[in-house]
Amino acid sequence: MPKLVHVIDLESGNLQSLSNAIKKIDPAYEINFIHNEEEFLQQDHQIEKLIFPGVGNYGHFAHQIYARNLDQHIKKYIEQDRCLMGICVGLQAFATSSEESPQVQGLGVIDLKLKKFNVNDPVYQNQGIKKAVPHIGWNAIEEIEMSNGADLPSDQSLFNLNLQNKYYFVHSYAAVIDQDQEQEKQIAKLRGQGWNLAIARYGSEKFVAAINKGNLFATQFHPEKSGIAGVKIIKSFLQGEKFSTLHKCDVQQQPRNIEKTMSGLTRRIIACLDVRTNDDGDLVVTKGDQYNVRESTASSTTSTESTRVRNLGKPVELATRYYLQGADEITFLNITSFRNSPLEDLPMLQVLQKAAETIFVPLTVGGGIKDMVDPKTNQLVPAVQVADLYFRSGADKVSIGSDAVRIAEEYYANDKKATGSSAIETIATTFGNQAVVISVDPKRKYVASPSDTTMQTIEITDPKRYGPAGERFCYYQVTSQGGRKIHDLGALELVQACEALGAGEILLNSIDHDGSNSGFNLELLKQIKTQTSIPVIASSGAGNPKHFQEVFEMECAIDAALGAGLFHRGEYSVNEVKKYLQDEAKMDVRLDDSVEL
Repeated sequence: MPKLVHVIDLESGNLQSLSNAIKKIDPAYEINFIHNEEEFLQQDHQIEKLIFPGVGNYGHFAHQIYARNLDQHIKKYIEQDRCLMGICVGLQAFATSSEESPQVQGLGVIDLKLKKFNVNDPVYQNQGIKKAVPHIGWNAIEEIEMSNGADLPSDQSLFNLNLQNKYYFVHSYAAVIDQDQEQEKQIAKLRGQGWNLAIARYGSEKFVAAINKGNLFATQFHPEKSGIAGVKIIKSFLQGEKFSTLHKCDVQQQPRNIEKTMSGLTRRIIACLDVRTNDDGDLVVTKGDQYNVRESTASSTTSTESTRVRNLGKPVELATRYYLQGADEITFLNITSFRNSPLEDLPMLQVLQKAAETIFVPLTVGGGIKDMVDPKTNQLVPAVQVADLYFRSGADKVSIGSDAVRIAEEYYANDKKATGSSAIETIATTFGNQAVVISVDPKRKYVASPSDTTMQTIEITDPKRYGPAGERFCYYQVTSQGGRKIHDLGALELVQACEALGAGEILLNSIDHDGSNSGFNLELLKQIKTQTSIPVIASSGAGNPKHFQEVFEMECAIDAALGAGLFHRGEYSVNEVKKYLQDEAKMDVRLDDSVEL
């Protein structure tokens, strides 16, 4: 008999990584997907291990459960105490309701209500900033409370879930415990009903990170994106190892707990690979100065002529190297712009598929995510369908760049009214706002006075940094098409529009700093981070580990930092950057100074 694993697939995100994790555990596993009631009933007699993964918007996900007539079958399966593992929104669907979609009822298996994390968290308010929501990154489990009221011993694990590892979370809503006393009473009631609970913290808010009763086990985090520690959780579930002694090999060798932060999250290091076709038509990783990716040589007339595309290696090989070095995420930016259509760009899809086979951290892909016409059929293909293609190939997030500029311009032209039809809105509505990253490519624009522009300006206090005509103010003007097209729009104004439309994260580049190895653009980062409530990734300019220290120690609490050239050239490894942060960076004690938890 084959070793069967059944997975409920509501077609709402990336299941490729979960499948790959199962195959990594044992290639002999055969994975059967269940999409609707008919398939559930056909396979019910075979189901021994059922996994219920969920990605994206709670309302969309729950609606799909009911539309496919799976609700009663899932509840009956749980009532029979058969083995089921829920992941992320798969856990949330077991709750009674969520603030994300108040009109949609959950399955009610767990008597909990989901609430949005508080951006006005007191821990952050004391610093004059907002807490970033979604909650994205690597976080720890602070306690595992057993149904008998005792804590799980530190040398024990629950399906290999333990207090010593970090796990990857990406969500805006959760079963937050300490927002009101009623929820806290409900948690106590659940323990009395036999539920074991794993509790994590984001800022001052505690929330349910995992829950178990009998053979039902569900995690708010993504084990398939939590490295080997997460894969081992899936393995323990599949092999029925509910409680086991924690061994040294079960603890992450690459320390993710770099230092204590007020959020509870570690400081995310992202490796970025600019991917494009070279002159021979092969996909390569490249890098350039201010987006010029061709090698340059001085001619006999001392002018500069462009030569071949700079080739730094093969995408999958480099991505795998950075994953093994401890990268928290991998980002692929396809700067070829997918030639005519991403629907026909099989090489990039194959890069994602191949990378997802062995890389168990989040993968982001950017370039060409927009509404487009299929060149074969001449039919309009909406951006949400293009995104789905990449999610099904192994991506967890899509990055929207040039099209985000157009969307923001239309948003302002429409008196700041959303239409519901933009790529940002449709993808966020289907897959959740955490799946939408906005890649911003701004360049400094000097002005003599704030009155010279409608964009919010920054005053330059250092005379050495005044503009060429002595200008004492600047703003960051947005570009598109790889920096080739300049728009009458500021980076801050672009970000504010995209956040209002449902984007979940900002990848903030800086053309002025790109390829400079002089450090991140702290001035730009501070302006954006202090005026947005979604996570911001610092990009462009990192030349050594100290630059990562500088950006993470900014008062505005940058959420992640991205490196490219210093990794590609082999000057530093991801692990060396993390080791430097662990040894040299200041411990963030603001948490202890702010709020008693």
